[in-house]
Amino acid sequence: MDKKWKVMCGRYSLICIDDLGNRFRIFNPMLGARSKFNIAPGTRQPVIVQGASGRELKQMQWGLVPHGTKDLKAAHPIINARAESLEEKSSFASLLKTKRCLVPASGFFEWKHEKARKIPFYMHLNDRPLFAFAGLYDEWHDPAGTLLTMYTIITTEPNALMATVHNRMPAIISPDYEEGWLAGEQPDAGHLREMLAPYPAEKMAMHPVSPLVNTPSADDERVVRPVASLNSQYTQ
Repeated sequence: MDKKWKVMCGRYSLICIDDLGNRFRIFNPMLGARSKFNIAPGTRQPVIVQGASGRELKQMQWGLVPHGTKDLKAAHPIINARAESLEEKSSFASLLKTKRCLVPASGFFEWKHEKARKIPFYMHLNDRPLFAFAGLYDEWHDPAGTLLTMYTIITTEPNALMATVHNRMPAIISPDYEEGWLAGEQPDAGHLREMLAPYPAEKMAMHPVSPLVNTPSADDERVVRPVASLNSQYTQ
């Protein structure tokens, strides 16, 4: 995995995305796009925003480019934003007011460190094939005026299941909160904590997967398929 990415939630999947329109109530969903099993930072992915006439699906690059960056090649994009400090950091506080988004997903990956080994796990919801991470989005212009739209995924404290693997997890927005997250004024502090709280552990499942997920070009169902055991194949 590229060391320039500050990884907490560093990979996720979006499978069978033809259902996006019905699931997220988008009038013109991105039809015909293929499933993506191994989404990596720096790639362009579908993100849902609140437009003037309702929800819109936009293609954006995963990773916020800091303002003031002149050369995109030298940038260190921000792929995650901590829920606990969104209002404290000026770069996120301004986006929290007007540029909140939903990042559709089917599951995500995290790596458990055991001595010299890094074991990849795939996490998903028990009863929902599609869900959404809480995200923020922004725009960046290079010196020539080229526009780049980009997003970051918000992370929160882990639930009991995730805590066995990692000390952070993506903030999964409950369907009851999706409308409030997208539209209207910035949620107050109490409501924000509810929206970005760890998703209930009993509603999630996880399993170890192949080290193939470490390679971004390995983008097929093999990377989400459970492996039989935790053995030497995970040594890196």
